[in-house]
Amino acid sequence: MAPKPPIHPDSPELARLAEEGRVVAYFGYGSLVNPRTLRTKFLAIRRAEAKGWQRFWQPRDPAAEMALLSVHPHAAESIHGVVVYDLADHLPSVDEREAGYNRQVIDPDALTIEDAPLPGVPVYIYEASPGASDAAEMGSAILQSYLDAVMQGFRDLYGDDGLKRFVERTEGFETRLLRDRSAPRYPRSVPLEAGEAELFDSLVDARGAHAIELS
Repeated sequence: MAPKPPIHPDSPELARLAEEGRVVAYFGYGSLVNPRTLRTKFLAIRRAEAKGWQRFWQPRDPAAEMALLSVHPHAAESIHGVVVYDLADHLPSVDEREAGYNRQVIDPDALTIEDAPLPGVPVYIYEASPGASDAAEMGSAILQSYLDAVMQGFRDLYGDDGLKRFVERTEGFETRLLRDRSAPRYPRSVPLEAGEAELFDSLVDARGAHAIELS
């Protein structure tokens, strides 16, 4: 099997900045898998798998009534995504993007990184805040524009099989889906390639999502 192409060229400054202790890394399992949504100038990005975690849909906060992806520990599961290597100075911006989530270090033994460029760098993951309910119970809706960005990222990284794995192994798709593709509410929405809208909709419909139109 031919090796997968790199996601993005590494910064030529990566090694020097790491030696200076100015590099951090974090595991992306939702919109972060799509480099088009990243707003900081990251240093490197790699495909990765984290064992012992389950991905699921949960409300962002009670006022927003919108569901975003999160994770919780699950010994029998694993999640695919990316590890992003970034400047330590950018970490507060990432924390702000992931408001309502707890940042913690992944056990290195549970993490597999494709062609890891920096051995020994701790990798963070953003976990759902304790006590959060699932999206279906809270009556929250998944933003189609957000889901499009996530699914496009997984398809680009892992192909159609990886995209299907993401949909099949993420809990909570049996909830409402707000069709906002024509007028995106997600601030980092992405344009879709030909055929992607139909593919994404067919996979999500098969999981039992209940579509509602944008009002």
